[in-house]
Amino acid sequence: MDASDRSDASDRPMNCAPLAAILLDPSDLPALSDLEAESLRGSGFSVSHAPDDAVEGWAEVLRDGLTFDINGLAGGPAQTAPSVNAGVGISPAELDGLASLSLAPGPHLAGAQRLLPVIRVATNLLLDLARIGPAKAIAWLPAKLLIRVDLFERAVLPWLEGGPFPAPAFVALHGNAEVGLQSTGLNFFIEQEFLLQSAAPENAGQLPRVAIRLIDWLVAHGPISSPTEAVLAGTGAVLLEVDTGGRILARCD
Repeated sequence: MDASDRSDASDRPMNCAPLAAILLDPSDLPALSDLEAESLRGSGFSVSHAPDDAVEGWAEVLRDGLTFDINGLAGGPAQTAPSVNAGVGISPAELDGLASLSLAPGPHLAGAQRLLPVIRVATNLLLDLARIGPAKAIAWLPAKLLIRVDLFERAVLPWLEGGPFPAPAFVALHGNAEVGLQSTGLNFFIEQEFLLQSAAPENAGQLPRVAIRLIDWLVAHGPISSPTEAVLAGTGAVLLEVDTGGRILARCD
């Protein structure tokens, strides 16, 4: 890093909200020197910008031509634990006592942080950073979703290789009092959430599988503004409508 390219941390803008947090045992929290060492070992990122004083606890990293801000490095101010409402393979209660690193798109990505190419790069960077600790879990903040690191990796790797969208890593599903599944976090990608219900209550057990396919379909096709039939691979057709609040009402047989 060229010192002439550095600016004081207090002047550094944070135009993009954090996308994710990486949760680790406090003793495993990496310092700036650990990031620099990992980048020299051949990881897919490099440290492109950092303060002269490591007690600032942040760094800018570059991956695939995009920059991201890392906050919460060892030696700097501790990051507040993320707010999560759902967990996959790990309970939100297990956050107690863990340290947190936050990952935010760099200022030059303001307005583009929801684009799938940016999310792909951020996902690869999360995998890189999670291996340094090693980390215990990743919190995907738009969905307030906590997922164990090995399950996050298992979900996203096929997508990074051209497979379907990894819904379990980026969208939380909650049981709804209306006897269905309500999504949380899908609005980050298409600016809508859905309530999925089955026309036959005895088929309600199939809703999680349908929901995963529906998330993939919606991310590919975009938001819904009029009644639409989505034909999902392996699960059949789902009727989509929009309520007065903009939420998608989805019904399957």
